[in-house]
Amino acid sequence: MAQFFSLHPEQPQPRLIRQAAEIIRGGGLIVFPTDSAYALGGHTGDAGLLERIRRIRGVDERHQFTLMCRDLSEIATYARVDNSQYRLLKATTPGPYTFILEGTRELPRRVLHPKRKTIGLRIPEHAVVSALLAELDEPLLSSTLLLPGEDLPLTDAEDIRDRLEKQVDLVIEAGFCGPEATTVIDLTTGAPVLIRVGRGDLAPFGLEAE
Repeated sequence: MAQFFSLHPEQPQPRLIRQAAEIIRGGGLIVFPTDSAYALGGHTGDAGLLERIRRIRGVDERHQFTLMCRDLSEIATYARVDNSQYRLLKATTPGPYTFILEGTRELPRRVLHPKRKTIGLRIPEHAVVSALLAELDEPLLSSTLLLPGEDLPLTDAEDIRDRLEKQVDLVIEAGFCGPEATTVIDLTTGAPVLIRVGRGDLAPFGLEAE
């Protein structure tokens, strides 16, 4: 049965943040709010956790996972970033964007896309996630909480607990979390390529939604 924490959206309780971090370090799978939609997350190096997320999402080994990072220096540890990519990242983070970049050897191969060797990277603008990342002192492996056959991510923490209470270890609630996922931008080919339209504005990348 999943635990359920209610956190203040702007000043999350340190005691609950510490408990959530311990659940993650122990191999637990959590649901947490972000600056876009709710997400599934856990420890980066845990192979069993990857399979749990894939089962919930109904995706295969080609699913592109995302690392939530505290800052740009952490992104540069786990992805290859050139000067032009860095400028784009600096101008648009933190915020509701996921960037596809080539992963470095700091990452376990199993979290990378099996063919492209890429990883999604993002720096969320949400006090709960920021506090959790600071407590963990490392990135959080994540995936949008979008269930098979549904068009939009789940938005209500109580509903999430009812539907996933036997599949996750913790649900974190911190006020309203909207239905829009991140905007996904692929930066691996030079010019930015739009992969998914989401909450993030496309203007900084010179892109338009089709």
